[in-house]
Amino acid sequence: MSDELTVTTVGEGVARISWEPGEPIDVVRREVAAALMTHVRVEALVDPDDTQGQRTATWSGMHREGVMRGVTIDGRPVDRIVYARLTTDVPVDEPEGFRALLNSFLPRKRAIGQMLLRDEDERVLLCQLTYKRDWDLPGGVVEVGESPRLATSREIEEELALRIPAGELVLTDWLPPWSGWDDAVCLVFDGGVHPASLTERIVHEAREIRTAEFCTIEQIRERAADFTARRIEAALAAVRGDGPRYTESGRTR
Repeated sequence: MSDELTVTTVGEGVARISWEPGEPIDVVRREVAAALMTHVRVEALVDPDDTQGQRTATWSGMHREGVMRGVTIDGRPVDRIVYARLTTDVPVDEPEGFRALLNSFLPRKRAIGQMLLRDEDERVLLCQLTYKRDWDLPGGVVEVGESPRLATSREIEEELALRIPAGELVLTDWLPPWSGWDDAVCLVFDGGVHPASLTERIVHEAREIRTAEFCTIEQIRERAADFTARRIEAALAAVRGDGPRYTESGRTR
């Protein structure tokens, strides 16, 4: 082990490895393997601005686990990316182990599933939400490993007590980073045409939904955020067959 590389026990069965810039990857990899002979976990805290350090951690076989915010180093709070390897991790030279390593650091994008429900007058069902002023289409975030189509139907049942299978994918709308949110992909599925009396069957999930109503385009523009209104209008156009299937914040350009 070089003087620029250290391995320290920081907890029961947990070692922390650190190295200076320029440390060869094969040296770090060897020391990670050696530490796992006496520990169940070896971790590294890497500066988010240190791209070479992130590369070294990755190709030493350590999975990216997330960002630890406000770590005190040299008396000041800083952010650090946490990398770690466990004794139970599949070896990187095996296909499953290599895929798991890649999966730990490749980009992931939030997915949102929404449903376009209309009545005979082409009004659209909107929900007034408890956690924001703007009205929105019913739906919600797709869980990890969950089908977007099934997630949309699940959200409709949980929020409105309506069992309506999500139909065809009507629109894919990319949402740029906004007001503390990372970017996301919103998938709008066709929920079909229903009698206006559908709202009488709704049982609101009180923590999230204040009310739900069929709304005209004019009401949508008044009640929804501008990007939501654009998304709904694009989705309606797509259902009619004269609109795009992909938008960004409701726009085609």
